[in-house]
Amino acid sequence: MQSVTLPASLDEAVAALTAMPAAVPVAGGTDLMAAVNAGLLRPAALVGLGRINEIRGWQYQDGHALLGAGLTHARMGRPDFAALIPALAAAARAAGPPQIRNAGTLGGNIASAAPTGDALPVLAALEAVLVIVGPGGLGDSGVARREIPVSHLLAGREMLRPGELIGFVRVPLLHAPQVFLKATGRTGPGRAVASVGLVLDPARRGVRCAIGAVAPMPLRPLEAEQWVASLIDWDGERGLAPEALEAFGEYVAAACVPDQGEPVAAGVLHLRRTVAVLARRALGRALSS
Repeated sequence: MQSVTLPASLDEAVAALTAMPAAVPVAGGTDLMAAVNAGLLRPAALVGLGRINEIRGWQYQDGHALLGAGLTHARMGRPDFAALIPALAAAARAAGPPQIRNAGTLGGNIASAAPTGDALPVLAALEAVLVIVGPGGLGDSGVARREIPVSHLLAGREMLRPGELIGFVRVPLLHAPQVFLKATGRTGPGRAVASVGLVLDPARRGVRCAIGAVAPMPLRPLEAEQWVASLIDWDGERGLAPEALEAFGEYVAAACVPDQGEPVAAGVLHLRRTVAVLARRALGRALSS
């Protein structure tokens, strides 16, 4: 590793990344240092983002929260943030031990795109949008901004270009119940075997659900979402019968953990049961909130 640059603004960070195409941006460094220690990554240079105050908080914007990519899991887990985006706050509190929550950031969770990233299914269910900053803008700074759905980046359909980094995440403020749940195993402390982000959107009479950790990116069981939304009395009591909750869980599990041959492997059956239980419980909690 040859150099570390510590910009004080996004403009300076973009300039540094543009001048050093091989440099890697780093905030908390929890995923990056794990990769370095494992011998999987040897960055020629680092651009540290920890001094950029503009990405360490959030602001309101036309019915949305514009979240800075430098927000730590610990900060998102606090009550004032939880009042805005409860599911994302729950995911942040579940992100690991205190040292990980204190260092790890929202932007890092997205950029590393690890399948077990706790924030990812919540952001997918919320249909969050990334604000990408990079070179090429007009004016004195020469910094441009563009927006892409978070699901596009996670799916690899549109990767970050040279000199770009995640500046902000725009999340709709639904003012409606939302839930994050995960099941952990023996793969590491707090690491998800499966997770679910589920939100109700009464204005659109919709249910949005994303399953994490079972695939390289969060999965949206769209048919299951549409089916269960059609059963909900959006103008009255939103509760559903236990049989409907059970069927929703099975519908989600079948969509996200498909058969991989006959007979179905025991591990696949166990994962499918886990996803079914998480989806059922998440919907039940959201409807009873």
